[in-house]
Amino acid sequence: MKLIIMTTPYFFVEEHQILTALFDEGLETLHLRKPNTEPVYSERLLSLLPENYRKQIVVHDHFYLKNEYNLKGIHLNSRNPVPPEGYKGHKSCSCHTVEEVEAGKKNCDYVFLSPIFDSISKAGTTSQFSPEQLRQLARQRVIDRKVMALGGVNAENISQLKDWGFGGCVVLGALWSRFNIYQTQDFKDLLTYFRKLKKAIS
Repeated sequence: MKLIIMTTPYFFVEEHQILTALFDEGLETLHLRKPNTEPVYSERLLSLLPENYRKQIVVHDHFYLKNEYNLKGIHLNSRNPVPPEGYKGHKSCSCHTVEEVEAGKKNCDYVFLSPIFDSISKAGTTSQFSPEQLRQLARQRVIDRKVMALGGVNAENISQLKDWGFGGCVVLGALWSRFNIYQTQDFKDLLTYFRKLKKAIS
């Protein structure tokens, strides 16, 4: 099962250190999502990360960064629904319905389906699928190894995602809630939780 970590939507001082530490711990894929921010801040963050880890990063905005920093690929969403003309590399996309999943799987390396559980990072965003619906979608092969579960994913519910046939999961709130940018002096708790997530997907 694949484990994808998504960045917080905002930048913070220790971010490059934490991301480097996560890669050191075995993070395979990071999605860099910073909506409504100037590209110069993403450039700065990428320039602070070791070159060998940049090829494991998928970018959600400012698609030119993919080639500029030799990144893994791009992610399509409602803000950026179309890839650059002639784009040939790794591609993923956000989906919220069965129809979007079926269409997305034809053109993408993998797709995100959300929200599976009640969101941790977005208050008021609740699960849109019942367990029975998800089992049915797995039986119909709508959910398969190319579909990543997003929304409320934590170390405790990953086993359910395996039962429902997801190929992987995307973690945001459950991980980043372990680090308070205003109070926390180190990020040991966050790394400990990442190890827990890695164990849960294996």
